[in-house]
Amino acid sequence: MPDCILRGGMLVQSTGVVSADLAMEEGRISAIGRELPGAACEIDARGMTVFPGLIDDHLHFNEPGRTEWEGAATGSAALAAGGGTAFFDMPLNSTPCTIDRAAFQEKRDALESSSITDFALWGGLVPGNLNELAPLAECGVIGFKAFLSDSGLPEFPRADDLTLYEGMRAAARLGLPVAVHAESEEITSRLTRRAREAGRTSARDYLDSRPVVAEVEAIHRAALLAREAGCKLHIVHVSSGRGVMAALDARALGTDIAIETCAHYLFFTEDDLLRLGAVAKCAPPLRKREEREKLLAYVLDGGVDVVASDHSPAPPAMKTGEDFFAIWGGIAGVQSTLAVLLESGVLPGRIAELTAAYPARRFGLEHKGGIAVGNDADLTLVDMDQSYTLERLFQRHRLSPYLGHAFRGVVRRTILRGKTIFQDGKITVQSGGRLLRPKNYATSWIHP
Repeated sequence: MPDCILRGGMLVQSTGVVSADLAMEEGRISAIGRELPGAACEIDARGMTVFPGLIDDHLHFNEPGRTEWEGAATGSAALAAGGGTAFFDMPLNSTPCTIDRAAFQEKRDALESSSITDFALWGGLVPGNLNELAPLAECGVIGFKAFLSDSGLPEFPRADDLTLYEGMRAAARLGLPVAVHAESEEITSRLTRRAREAGRTSARDYLDSRPVVAEVEAIHRAALLAREAGCKLHIVHVSSGRGVMAALDARALGTDIAIETCAHYLFFTEDDLLRLGAVAKCAPPLRKREEREKLLAYVLDGGVDVVASDHSPAPPAMKTGEDFFAIWGGIAGVQSTLAVLLESGVLPGRIAELTAAYPARRFGLEHKGGIAVGNDADLTLVDMDQSYTLERLFQRHRLSPYLGHAFRGVVRRTILRGKTIFQDGKITVQSGGRLLRPKNYATSWIHP
């Protein structure tokens, strides 16, 4: 007898939606079918659309060391409230940054005690830590993150071209991807310096200092180095249609490249930044409406592989000031990725692919990523007939450009490995998240 039966939900898979019962046993999906035999526990899912739990492959929870910015307890609660069951935490913003074995273990210990969702950890690729990549791989990192432009943190310097190339060669030997923040340092830093020296420090000046061409150039350069190194490349937070086109061109030339965008690039434009101010500042910045429409078209037709949040919060004091360049750049939106995709007209099966199936497949996560027998019972029950205005945030600070926006589709319940972690507006657990490690990574990924 299964531990629990989910009755009568509309189960969303990448290939479509089916109406069926779902049995859960020892944290796994044990059966899917009509009129399954009963269990001691039954969850009425009639009228609910059941998505696989979201896997957010790009966010910053800043623990340990900067939990006053967020922390995994509040961050994972917000993720669960938005339908998420796993996240990949970036290596910077925590103190220490995850650039060696000791820092990895410190972060793992902190997150295992505080996160209510499962998690994976990115390792850092920075000048001087080439010999640390293999130990980080042994620890279980999901991949390595590098910045081509200034990260904003002196303890996590950008990777020059040689550092990136040598790091990519090492990552290729280890069978792990390199994730790249793709903006040209040459273009962005000189435009920034020129503007500030002239006393131009407004939001408009910030936008002008990070043009789309800086993203396009960096994507081409990172793709060339990855192709030469034989490395799997992950371009994070592509902000423009032209950026996706550059990455697709690189794929056509033979680069093994994954293309990630973020919910805020699909929902907001640069006009929103000018209206909202610091709460909508990020890098790369929000783009013109035409670029957003091109980007959304790629999300709809399969040109984009994964949608993440790039949740990057900071205390309120760091989001104010007269000099817009000096304000912390990062959008807090971990609770809103599913909401944005639903509001943007992305079909349920496509959402399942973008937020669960693809990241699980790409990063070699066994038993994750979809509603299928044998997978972990990571599920999100959504009432698609209901709408709401976002007013309550589960994250640490009440700072998000999504506040006050109306969305359709209310997350009623989030289930991790068969256990309810969020239900009807309440977090129901205090911990329980586990470290996710890539399994057989070198042979696990096949692009659809």
